[in-house]
Amino acid sequence: MKASFVSNMSLQNAMRLTVSSAQKEMLQVQEESVTGRHADVGAVLGAKTARTLNLHRDLQRMESLKSTNALTTQRLAASQEALGQMSGAANDAMGVLIALSGITSADQLALAKRNLGDALSIFTAAANTSFSGEYLFAGINSDVMPLKDYFQETPPSDAKVAFDAAFLAHFGFDQADPAVAAITPADMQSFIGALETDYMSLSWEMNWSNASNENMESRVSASETVQSSTNTNVEGMRNMALGLILGQELLALGISESTRKTVSDAAIDYMGRAVSGIDGERSKLGISEARVTQANTSLNAQITILSTSIKDMEGIDTYEAATRVTTLESQLSLAYTLTSRIQNLSLLNYL
Repeated sequence: MKASFVSNMSLQNAMRLTVSSAQKEMLQVQEESVTGRHADVGAVLGAKTARTLNLHRDLQRMESLKSTNALTTQRLAASQEALGQMSGAANDAMGVLIALSGITSADQLALAKRNLGDALSIFTAAANTSFSGEYLFAGINSDVMPLKDYFQETPPSDAKVAFDAAFLAHFGFDQADPAVAAITPADMQSFIGALETDYMSLSWEMNWSNASNENMESRVSASETVQSSTNTNVEGMRNMALGLILGQELLALGISESTRKTVSDAAIDYMGRAVSGIDGERSKLGISEARVTQANTSLNAQITILSTSIKDMEGIDTYEAATRVTTLESQLSLAYTLTSRIQNLSLLNYL
C-alpha cells in the first residue's frame, strides 16, 4: 500500500486561483447588474454583434436628431417672438397714422413722428434678434447683423442718405426748404411710387439689409427639413420700413393738408401690407413648428423600438445578476477564510 501526500502549498495555490476567478467574475456581474447588459456583448452574441452595432448607430442618429430638434424649436420660438414684436409695432404705428387724419397741430405731428420713430427702433431691434450667436433674420448669412440702423448718426446710415438724395432728386429741394408747401398730392404720390420701386428692388439690399434671400433650414428627421427662420428681405419687412419712413420723414413737414393725407394714406396702406406679410411669415414658421413636433413624435417611437430591440439582444436579468453577486461574495468570503486557515497549517504547530 502506498500513501500519497498533498502539500498545503498546492492547496493554497488552488484557493488563490479560485479567489482570482471569482473576483473577475464578480466584477463582470457587478457591471452587468448596473448596466443591464452583457459585459462582453461580442462574446455572448457572436455573429449577431454586427446587428446590435447597427442598432446602436441608428439609435444614436435618432437621439442626435432629437437634440438638434430641441435647438430648432427654440430657434423657431425666438423667431416667432421677434416677428410678434414687429407685428405689434406695425399695428401700433397704423393706429398712430389713422389718428392723425385731419390733424395739423405741429405738436401732435411731432409726437406722431416720435412714436413712428419708436416703432422703427422696435422693428430694427426685433429684426436683429440673435439666438445662440446667430442672427435669426439674416438668412444663411447668420453671422452678419441683417438690418442696418436708419437712425445711425456717425456716419449717417445708407438708408437715410438714400432717402434724402431721392427727395432732393425728385423735388429739386430738401425737406427743410419752405418750398415743400408747394408739393401737390400728385407730386407726392409720384415720389412715393418711385420710393416703393426703390425699396422693392436691389437698392433695399444695398441700403438696408445685409441678409441673404436664402433662409436657414434645419433637418428634423432622416428625410425632412424645415424652414427654421425668415429674412429681412421679405416684402412684409420692406413694407414696414417704407411705411414708417414715410411717416417719420414726411408727415411733420410743412406740406399742405391734402398732400399730408396722401402721405398718411400711403403709410397706412404700407403698414397694412407689413402686418399681413409679417403675419404670413409667422404662419410659415408655425407650420415648421408643427412639423418639428410631428418629427419628434416619430423619433420617439423609433427610439423606443430601437431601444427595445437592443435590450432584447443585449439585456440581462438584473435580479439574477444581483443574486449572482451575492453568491459570489459568499464564495469569496469562504475562500478567504479557507485560505487563511491553510496558510496557518504547519507541521511545527504539531511538534
